[in-house]
Amino acid sequence: MAVSGRELVLDALSHKNLPRSPWVPYTGVQVAKLRGYAADEVLTDSGKLVECLLEARRQYSPDGMPVVFDLQVEAEALGCALAWSKNTPPSVAAHPLETATRREVGALELPSLGSARIPLVLEAMRRARAALPDTALYGLACGPFTLASHLRGTNIFLDMYDDPDLVKELVAFCCEVFDLMAGAYVEAGMDVIGAVDPLVSQIAPESFEEFLLEPYTRLFSRLRARGVKSSFFVCGDATKNVPLMCRSGPDCLSIDENIDIAAAKRVTDAAGVAISGNLQLTVTMLLGTQKDNQKAALDLLDVMGTKDFILAPGCDMPFDVPPENVIGIGQAVQDPEGTRAFLAGYERTAFDQNVEMPDYASYGAGSCLVEVYTIDSATCAACGYMKAAAEDAAASFGGRVEVVERKILDPANIARLGKLGIKNLPTIVVNGRPAFVSIIPNRKELAASFDRGLGA
Repeated sequence: MAVSGRELVLDALSHKNLPRSPWVPYTGVQVAKLRGYAADEVLTDSGKLVECLLEARRQYSPDGMPVVFDLQVEAEALGCALAWSKNTPPSVAAHPLETATRREVGALELPSLGSARIPLVLEAMRRARAALPDTALYGLACGPFTLASHLRGTNIFLDMYDDPDLVKELVAFCCEVFDLMAGAYVEAGMDVIGAVDPLVSQIAPESFEEFLLEPYTRLFSRLRARGVKSSFFVCGDATKNVPLMCRSGPDCLSIDENIDIAAAKRVTDAAGVAISGNLQLTVTMLLGTQKDNQKAALDLLDVMGTKDFILAPGCDMPFDVPPENVIGIGQAVQDPEGTRAFLAGYERTAFDQNVEMPDYASYGAGSCLVEVYTIDSATCAACGYMKAAAEDAAASFGGRVEVVERKILDPANIARLGKLGIKNLPTIVVNGRPAFVSIIPNRKELAASFDRGLGA
């Protein structure tokens, strides 16, 4: 009897030997393109969202997929104002707890399951479950540290040093929010609950252990008691925190291209945790050809094997990823040998390195250029908060510090990354020198770096 995609995913998360690795595209708002909608349309209309999910199931041949990939659902229900876009999920535009005291944090109340867009999400989940019985469905909830950052803003990175008790109180509240959402998602029929916490990559292991290890251990224990599988999603270079993330007890770790997945799998194997990832979102999926994507998929499958591994993008796919690229990956998973024959003689075209760089030598005598290299601050939470932190710190320098975002959605910025020797995102570059790589500094650290860039 043939094994369904749903069974394949659940067997992978139960550490069984499999005939092949499951394929789980993190479709996000990219599915809107399949039916000619904009991102904001599918995130505000459950009918359009489900329509696009069914089309993605037909075209992409997934074994599993998320119903919604939007880390602002909980934030909106808690009073965060959102900025909407036609080709990305919304972003948090204001942080209601930016100046809150510990007493105010302690008085927070859980949102109602009837508030903001939560009913829309639950409706889409129930309808997708009924329509896709053989597909593993992921219910993704915003992780407690990223949700705390949505509520508090970049001040939370200073709070970790100046007021750790406030951070612990806020994280504890955000864990209650996560638990509320997880319970609702399980009741709506989700097979896997994902804790999506991209900002985990931006803190040191000591901070993870102090603020997140115990809360996450409780969350994953509760999910296990509910009889549902779990996955811990992180973006950015979280290599330093992978052992601690494993200690918190998820069934799976979902990582992006910033992490060496073969090395990470040695850690997850030792901890009895599956791993998922980590196709390159921009260089391959967005800007590459169908053949580039098929070759990348086969290379990952060859390296990772069929046990305790789920093939997936590094995070949710950008809106403009060509559907044919995702279709090609599904073909490679379903027919690896036929795809290998199709790729005979294939060679990837390198990005043009003949790109103009800023005149870094002209800075340093009273002026400073700060470049924030990101995937896209509008869609990547870690990127967005790093950019916001740089802009916030620069504001006190009276125009002497210029902050520029370099999104790798632009091939020229990919070439610039190569020239600067940057391998991980997001990264802050000060006058041509990488200063903060995949870690969000606090305001004091940034100000000191800017002072050095000014020649002070």
